Amino acid sequence: MQAAVFRRAHEPVTIESVDIDQPAGREVLVRTAASGVCHSDLHYVDGSVSYTGSTPIVLGHEGAGVVEAVGDEVTTVRPGDHVIACLSGFCGTCQQCLTGHPNLCVNRIIKRETSAPPRLSQSGKPVMPFADIGSYAEQMLCHENSLVQIDSDIPLDHAALMGCGALTGLGAALRTSGLEAGQSVAVFGCGGVGLSIIQGARIGGARQIIAVDMYNSKLGMAEAVGATHVVNTSEEEAVAAIRDLTRGEGVDHAFEAVGLPTLVRQAVESLAIRGTATIVGVLPTGSMIEFPWEALRPECRVQTSRMGSNRFRVDIPRYLELYRQGRLKLDEMVTRRRTLHDINDAFRAMKAGEVARSVLLFE
Repeated sequence: MQAAVFRRAHEPVTIESVDIDQPAGREVLVRTAASGVCHSDLHYVDGSVSYTGSTPIVLGHEGAGVVEAVGDEVTTVRPGDHVIACLSGFCGTCQQCLTGHPNLCVNRIIKRETSAPPRLSQSGKPVMPFADIGSYAEQMLCHENSLVQIDSDIPLDHAALMGCGALTGLGAALRTSGLEAGQSVAVFGCGGVGLSIIQGARIGGARQIIAVDMYNSKLGMAEAVGATHVVNTSEEEAVAAIRDLTRGEGVDHAFEAVGLPTLVRQAVESLAIRGTATIVGVLPTGSMIEFPWEALRPECRVQTSRMGSNRFRVDIPRYLELYRQGRLKLDEMVTRRRTLHDINDAFRAMKAGEVARSVLLFE
């Protein structure tokens, strides 16, 4: 099969032929139909997040497709099923899973045993699938606990966003943050995750949703999916603008959706009394977050969110039902559709702020 292979930071990924094994045990072979292009992959390519694992790797983790074959122990899907891959693969038996937090699973049963042949290889040498998914490829070989079956009437190019960006953003608003109906929200960064946070806040009943970004094109998309106000940081200072829009009070919830320490500080400084700042973006390796003591409002909180605190086997079908009802907008979030060979330009466009989400389409 053809796949996008990453070898080292600061170099373009290359499209190469990669061998993929047959499914064994609880593994599922999926023919990839679409894969979203996510910042998490770009972080490794541009070196902002250090990759300490083995290379080469097949990047991509936001994929959707059709099951081609299953191992003899698989019970949740069968050939022909439409599925979404999610990097929150879970074991179902550890303390985190058993207490309702499978997104924080500590047992990596979704990996193959080191004594077994590799899932992906070139000339007999292992190639690692990123996040045990590797969706920038014509096929994916995953543990069944990294997949969720979905209805076949959902377009797979839209469904793919649920594997990471949309799931993370919606969950950050609806699960992690503690948002209550009638509260106010500010979202720093209006890419795929930020737009999903905005939608989660709208669905959750926020009365005021302030979108913050430096690109008018993204702010326009933010308004289209539910922002009530926008702040262009190339024209005005974010915290002062948010204070002005909230009559000096600040917001009940601020979300950082880019991964920049400066934006984390601004999110904290924009809070109201007893407000909560939720860090959703992945910050560069070694980042330090600092803010003056006086910036902390009484009883405010600063917290992180991992993959939207998801229980994806439950959450993704529910969110897709909201999409079917027209309450969740996924079509509007797909800015460009591309092929696997366009992956490096898709990374460039993301870094330049030209897109909310690019989706790679496969034959």
